[in-house]
Amino acid sequence: PLQRSPRLAIGTDTAADPLVDHAPVPPLPAEPVLRVLPGPRPEQLGVGALDRLLAATWTATQDSNRVGVRLDGPALLADVPGDLPSDPLVPGAVQVPLNARPLIFLADHPVTGGYPVLAVVRAADLGVAAQLRPGQRVRFRTG
Repeated sequence: PLQRSPRLAIGTDTAADPLVDHAPVPPLPAEPVLRVLPGPRPEQLGVGALDRLLAATWTATQDSNRVGVRLDGPALLADVPGDLPSDPLVPGAVQVPLNARPLIFLADHPVTGGYPVLAVVRAADLGVAAQLRPGQRVRFRTG
């Protein structure tokens, strides 16, 4: 049981532990650039939608969480009328829901979705996407 004491041991010194990475973590760039691959059905958002995604600067919103990062910026309107069938989703999927603002799915994303997936963030850049703060600007590029 805990007793009144000026010190409370919480573990061992890891300075000499070869399994602990002591390398400093580089800071997140002020305006990260996430690399994406084209989504499975870009035609669902019309001609040039991927180009519009890549050309714009997006802002992470306060509605972001472990499910996904919601972005604000120019509207990416779908040209396809009606409901779309549900498709499988992967981490990094950049889906465009009815509000025409993209969101990047993260660790706790749903397994299926019924909105167009315009692009997919490369797995190597998902950690950067997960660290975006509300109000932070982000861009996309292919690669």
